Amino acid sequence: MDVAWKDLSVSARNGRVLLETMCGYAQSGQITAIMGPSGSGKSTLLDALAGRLAKNARREGSIFVNGNLQTNMRHGTAAYVKQEDVLLGTLTVLETITYSAQLRLPHSLPQSQKMEMVESVITEMGLGDCRHTVVGGWFSHGLSGGEKRRVSIALEILTQPSLLFMDEPTSGLDSASAFYVIKTIKNLATSKRTVIMSIHQPSSEVFEQFDNLCLLSQGALVYFGDAMEASTFFESAGFPCPLRRNPSDHYLRVINSDFDNVQNKFKEDIETQEKVPASEAIKVLTNAFQNLHLRSLHTKVDILCVTKVNLLDSLCDTPGVLHQLSTLTRRSFLNMTRDIGYYWLRIFVYFMLSIVIGSIYFNVGTKYNSIAARIGCMAFIGKFLTFMSIGGFPSFIEEIKVFNHEKQNGYYGPIVFTLANTLSSIPYLLLISLISTSVFYNMVKLHPGFDHFIFFMLNLFASVTVVESLMMCVASIVPNFLMGIITGSGILGLFMLVDGFFKLANELPKGFWKYPMHYIAFQTYLLQGLYENDFQGLEFDNNDISEGKLSGTTILKQYQVDLSRSKWLNFIILLSMILVYRAIFITIIKLTQLIDGKTLMFKINSKTFKKINA
Repeated sequence: MDVAWKDLSVSARNGRVLLETMCGYAQSGQITAIMGPSGSGKSTLLDALAGRLAKNARREGSIFVNGNLQTNMRHGTAAYVKQEDVLLGTLTVLETITYSAQLRLPHSLPQSQKMEMVESVITEMGLGDCRHTVVGGWFSHGLSGGEKRRVSIALEILTQPSLLFMDEPTSGLDSASAFYVIKTIKNLATSKRTVIMSIHQPSSEVFEQFDNLCLLSQGALVYFGDAMEASTFFESAGFPCPLRRNPSDHYLRVINSDFDNVQNKFKEDIETQEKVPASEAIKVLTNAFQNLHLRSLHTKVDILCVTKVNLLDSLCDTPGVLHQLSTLTRRSFLNMTRDIGYYWLRIFVYFMLSIVIGSIYFNVGTKYNSIAARIGCMAFIGKFLTFMSIGGFPSFIEEIKVFNHEKQNGYYGPIVFTLANTLSSIPYLLLISLISTSVFYNMVKLHPGFDHFIFFMLNLFASVTVVESLMMCVASIVPNFLMGIITGSGILGLFMLVDGFFKLANELPKGFWKYPMHYIAFQTYLLQGLYENDFQGLEFDNNDISEGKLSGTTILKQYQVDLSRSKWLNFIILLSMILVYRAIFITIIKLTQLIDGKTLMFKINSKTFKKINA
């Protein structure tokens, strides 16, 4: 696949120019490296070519793919490898790539053929020796940085894309790992793939693997052409590369104007050619390129803009939604099972706390003092035990990072992810609720009867699911796990204050705190449902013996429980809140996608996958 860009420029909405008008190309079987100092526009150019610019950036100019003006190229035809390796640490290399194949490859492909493609990719990326090694995370040691990067690339070449965009593929790697990764990418390019990558400061061995070099500084094109001929160009412009110096280091040092003021302080220690301020060197190099090479570059771009060639077939058709949902649910469930911080640790803590609750409120009885004890016991369970559901937030943040990456690359949408997360988490949330309720309910001896026990357990399940749904909304807005926990804790703390326990509902200030906050807080419906479930049908000793027993209904009225809502209606409201919060999560994701706009927006007409005659 040949790509050419002509009169391409990018600017922000405030008018600031991010990339000045430039042209260039990338051809099949070659690596085109975009280099430049920090802030030079490398990532901007890469995102402009890949169709991943943010909504507040405006692109002008034309991009041609195999001689056709680009509109939108389909996912699978082009792939984008991000700088950060976004992987689930609990899965092995084989599992990671296999699940990706199930999510992306056409459902019509036989399972045996999919596995052959998975094995082929593993072999091609040199991952055979670590196929059964977990990726690794905070809980276990796993792959090295270079191996993770190769896994990230392997995921993107599964669909046999003709064009690969890579953002800083060697970032964070040692020199040996960086060389091996680039050498692997070079092998991919030689198999009729086009590779365009941004890279910051490659070693000399890595630099030798590049075919074309696009050198940027301050958003302007300094050089474009054969990577090995760049040294000749710099020498002709008066900036020869010293012996035994990495060429890429030399180029970047010459055109980096960030430290011009610093260089003035130690000019005597700098080689003669480097005493020229970078700002002046950039002007000299730019003028030299325009005079010597710009015309030939325009000629080459013009030829590529009108030359139509055949495309390498890509597997772009995605499987059906139900198949994706099934695959994603199984992967999510496996991740939750292996990540001890997701649910297992919480199950243990819930179990221990349930024993503590049961021992403190053991055999609470029906004496007059038991009324306050029961209220306090259920309030603690309804507030603190549900609050503990935010403990899985860090693990969910890691999962949502993977989701955001896969969504941007067109794997699936937020609805499938939300449904899969819901289905995979239900067994664990039910297990938490069943274990906890079984322990404290029988120790405290709340309202006897299996139906009352089941209702209590279902309400605990619904409430912890509501909290997890709320935290999903928080995660979609505040992706940092520490800030997310603080934000979620603040929201839950606010709900606790207005649920009618610390201050009865009718005593809350009517403006805002009762209407609407009291009715927005999920604990309002949880506590009232638990109170009704426990008190109705029981009688308690009266503080004044002469007045007889106190009925549970009388006590509920004293605590201002709204008896016009049955306990089952309160439970239904809790369930509806789960749906509402998860719908809000989906809405936020879709709005963020519209505002940000960083989705690989490559689509191409299906006819393009047929042979195109020149």
